[in-house]
Formats: sequence, structure tokens, C-alpha cells
Amino acid sequence: MSVKCAFLFPGQGSQAVGMGQDFFEKSAVAREMIEAAGDRTGIDFERLLFTENEDLEKTEFTQPAILLVSAIAHRLFENEMAIRPVFALGHSLGEFSALVSVGALDTFDAVALVNLRGKLMAEACEGQDVGMMVSLGLGDEVVEEICTTQREQGMRVWPVNYNAEGQIVIAGIKSDLVKLEPVLKEAKARRAMLLNMSVASHCPLLESATEPLAEKLSEMLRDTFIAPVISNVTAEKYSTKAEALDLLPRQLISPVLYKQSIAKFDDEVDCYVEFGHGGVLKGLNRRATKKPHYVVSDMASLQEAVSEIAKL
Repeated sequence: MSVKCAFLFPGQGSQAVGMGQDFFEKSAVAREMIEAAGDRTGIDFERLLFTENEDLEKTEFTQPAILLVSAIAHRLFENEMAIRPVFALGHSLGEFSALVSVGALDTFDAVALVNLRGKLMAEACEGQDVGMMVSLGLGDEVVEEICTTQREQGMRVWPVNYNAEGQIVIAGIKSDLVKLEPVLKEAKARRAMLLNMSVASHCPLLESATEPLAEKLSEMLRDTFIAPVISNVTAEKYSTKAEALDLLPRQLISPVLYKQSIAKFDDEVDCYVEFGHGGVLKGLNRRATKKPHYVVSDMASLQEAVSEIAKL
């Protein structure tokens, strides 16, 4: 097909009990993938995904769960519609799902890899009361200046996720984030709210996780990209193992330039296809692009996306 699609993959925070269950119940391919992922990691994904449990909120389990559901959604879409994307883009963890979609990572290697990534992130934050906070309604420069000023006064807070215009996530020490809340509100933030996160992603507090992640990446990454991936670190395309080995460890300690990536490459595509639960990225894209955005999260939305894309 001549339609130009970008493939999008959500990150941590998109998880919910029951995600992927419709795929599991209606698709033999999905059941086989869930079984294979469990065999590879020792994780009981049926329990993790489909029953109430506390593990789904622990980063070492959250990450493989989200990636697996995204990979299933992508595989089922691919079986219905053979489209090579113009590029793939993931939000944080989603960059690993994006690498799976372009052939640079094996699905089950990636599940094991992000299970390790989650463990490394948790270990880096162990013994520190860390957290993340979303700021709504302030410009990038205002939030950056506030965080810089607070760090100069000894607080550990960093802007880490540039999600959408007026929406930035800040990571750091939770007590410092609590002190930051009135400062953001005094600057006319519409809202400043702590998020339910057990790690402080994309900031210097994760430095100790970068080297062991790089070692495992070197073993698992392939030098075969059927399409480029957009780096969270640079908002630029990359398509080689060498570039991935440089960028992905840095991603742990660098801000996610999501909105910058959409703005930079929106002109290259006719539509966006988001694979996984929740439609989080569709929400972020609402004000950033007028291009159609399809979310593949269950069998009905899969068929709807295939049907609508075929009309473009």
C-alpha cells in the first residue's frame, strides 16, 4: 500500500488489568505469544495481565507486560495488513516495542530485556524515596527554569517527559517534588500532581542502570531495521545497531522528546497507528496533529484500523 503510516507504542502508565485479554481469548497467535513470553521470563503473564494483582504496578513487571501486549497488537495488525511504516516511535519503554516492530529486536528477547530494564531502574532508585509529577499549563521554558533554580538550591528535580504542549512530567526525589508543587502553581500551572510511579525515569538518578543495560543490549540488538526508529533522546531517526547501542542507555537518564518528535516528522505521514492498551498517545497527539490516529488495543479496534487505513 502507498499509505504512509507511523507506528506508535505507549510506555509505562498505560497498563491496566485486562489489557490484551480480548486478543488472548480470540487469537491463537496471542495465546502462543503470551505462553512463549512466560516460558522465556518465568513470568505468569495470564495472572499478571488478567487478574487483580500488585505486580502490574511494579516496574520490572509493568514493562514486559506493556511491551508484550503492544507486540501482540502489532503482530495481529501485521497479519492483516502488510505496511512498512515510515518510522516507529515509542514513548520511553515504547521505544523498545518500536524496535521489535522494525525487526531490530526479537519479541521475546525484548520482553526479557525490559524485564531486566525494570529491575535495573528499581535497583537504581532503591533506598531513595523517588517519584514523578505532571505539570499542566506551563511552557517548557518556565518548567525548565523552575527546576534549574530548585536544583541550584539543592533539590533534585528534572523535567523528563515532554508529552504535549503544556504537559511536562518532572522526576526526582518525592519530598522535593512535593515542595515543587506550590512553586509550579505560583507560576500559574493549571495542575501539578504526583503520579503513581515507583521510579524516577529519565533523570540522573538512573545512571547506575545504564552500563548493565548496554551490555544486554549489545547481546540482543540486531543490525536489521526495516524502518527507522525515532530516538526519545534526540528526536532524530536511527536505523543501526551502533546508534541504538549509543542511544538506548542514554534514554534512561535523558528526557523523552515525544512532542518534539511528532512535530518534526508529522509532515511525513498520512496517519498514526498506536499498538497497545489505553490510547494514551492518541490523547497526547490530539492537539499536535490533525492526521488520523488509530489505536489497536483489541480485536474490534484492529478490524476498525485495518478498514479505515484501507480507505486512505
